[in-house]
Amino acid sequence: MPPPLQAHRMLLSHRRASPIPRRRFTAVSSLSSAPAKTLAPGPPASSILSIRESLLSGERTVADITSEYLSRLRRTEPSLRSFIHVADAAAEREAEELDRRIASGGRDAVGPLAGVLVGVKDNLCTASMPSTGGSRILDGFQPAYDATAVRRLREAGAIVVGKTNLDEFGMGSTTEGSGFQVTTNPWDDSRVPGGSSGGSASAVSARQCVVSLGSDTGGSVRQPASFCGVVGLKPTYGRVSRFGLMAYASSLDVVGCFGSSVFDTATILSVIAGHDKMDSTSSSHDVPDYRSDLASLSLLESKPLNNVRIGIIQETLGEGVDAGVISSIRSAASHLEQLGSVVEEVSMPSFSLGLPAYYILASSEASSNLSRYDGIRYGQQVSADDLNEMYGDSRANGLGHEVKMRILMGTYALSAGYYDAYYKRAQQVRTLVKKSFEEALGKYDILISPAAPSAAYKIGEKTNDPLAMYAGDIMTVNVNMAGLPALVVPCGFVEGGSAGLPVGLQMIGSPFSEGKLLRVGHIFEQTLPDLSFVPPLLADD
Repeated sequence: MPPPLQAHRMLLSHRRASPIPRRRFTAVSSLSSAPAKTLAPGPPASSILSIRESLLSGERTVADITSEYLSRLRRTEPSLRSFIHVADAAAEREAEELDRRIASGGRDAVGPLAGVLVGVKDNLCTASMPSTGGSRILDGFQPAYDATAVRRLREAGAIVVGKTNLDEFGMGSTTEGSGFQVTTNPWDDSRVPGGSSGGSASAVSARQCVVSLGSDTGGSVRQPASFCGVVGLKPTYGRVSRFGLMAYASSLDVVGCFGSSVFDTATILSVIAGHDKMDSTSSSHDVPDYRSDLASLSLLESKPLNNVRIGIIQETLGEGVDAGVISSIRSAASHLEQLGSVVEEVSMPSFSLGLPAYYILASSEASSNLSRYDGIRYGQQVSADDLNEMYGDSRANGLGHEVKMRILMGTYALSAGYYDAYYKRAQQVRTLVKKSFEEALGKYDILISPAAPSAAYKIGEKTNDPLAMYAGDIMTVNVNMAGLPALVVPCGFVEGGSAGLPVGLQMIGSPFSEGKLLRVGHIFEQTLPDLSFVPPLLADD
């Protein structure tokens, strides 16, 4: 059965851990009241811009850059296990070919992502390498085509360095549910990187690649971004084509991206966004150049967020959320105020209802989508005397425990006699969640909250308590239910590991407002004082 409603209501009761002012958010902060542009020594460096400038100036070659990242990947991968498959030889060949094109064609031969190494979550199809969805049932499967997002990256000059690890078919929050290996967190290798896109987040955090692609069904980009101290973007539903993405819950799935800076994330979105005739759910909204509004620190006014109204979701700072996370989010809210925005608390009473509804809907869609893995059309086949036995044995041997459990839950919710009580009611809750966001975003430009109730926890800590693991998604699932865009930027630390554990601030916007989120996130990260989100794993670099 899906998690009981009452169990999750208890996680975010309307009682708050400590008082929050009724309207204007005026949390105490240690930040000075000086103009925003004096608060930080400089913005996080854009790796993509740095690579492009070094190529155009002739200072470096694509082969040099590729060698640097591959060297770091080989050094760190034994402990991180971010990748299921590494295409190092292919990456080196592509780098040499790019160098030849640059030598013969000059500036015109350099695409916007030339020399940029990209990790791709292994539930996105790639024609040149295996695509398993993190499942043994697809072990060795190699598609005949690239997913649209992957194809667009390649056309822009990017080099796909490998396929990143994930919870099987995206079903999990820790990347412990992979059929192949457990990925660790670059900040502390005894902790999880989050999930299901944990491999993609870990790879960017450890600078094994420049940027990466993930998928987000209920927070699978945003929660790992928070755990690993990187920027993660979940676009509006339909903003990026899902063609070539292995379906988990089709009405919720979105292709997202990771970067070490907001600028890099905006660059990737500009490339992969846009209508695709191969995906009937992709939007025909125009795709702006998301980088055009991202001003550098030196050009910012003293109050660059004047007239921006921000609502902090009251229910996300209450019971069930770690004190250190609450403190980081409150400090981030205070910083946004110092940048000129008006930050007020906003109550969304339906917020806690989204989690149980999400797991009913996602499991129901999964029970349908995963029926294709029967041992005949895809993946591993088990020999048997009759067809039904072959179906059953192929799935029993190829699918993991979590996937089987969610298929069973979804099938039960859709069965005769239970459809109205579970699936239909969950859809009604989804409508309530959408209306709640519409009302709040009618008053505020952006809503903010933690990306997760805690920082990264220990490997194995929640494997035997699925309800506690599901509860970790409570900050993120509502955004998918409403189809909205959300950006996570690192905003602080809590105690843990050798250098602390990062905390991410989630910014939520109206449909197709990614540009606004990226602008605010870019200003926020540039002006955040005295914080470096480079894991201790890279101290030697």
